Amino acid sequence: MVERRVAVASSVGLHARPASLFAQAASSVGVAVTLTVASGRSVNAASILGVLSLGIDHGAVVTLSADGAGAADALDALAKLLASDLDQE
Repeated sequence: MVERRVAVASSVGLHARPASLFAQAASSVGVAVTLTVASGRSVNAASILGVLSLGIDHGAVVTLSADGAGAADALDALAKLLASDLDQE
């Protein structure tokens, strides 16, 4: 399993628009990605409702994980996305 830890840079965290952009990107990477918060709760990163249910705020450190071919590249792309302010995109 490949993992990446990243701090969420969006000024409002992963709420509404940023969560939607992230979930859409996660669904398009070609591997199943899990998003986990510090409390240990995990969701499918491609699920907008799952991502929203985590209530991830600005600066929160999350863990992305995936298995399979292309997992490392997929997680690198998603980590880069989370490290940018999606409210400014």
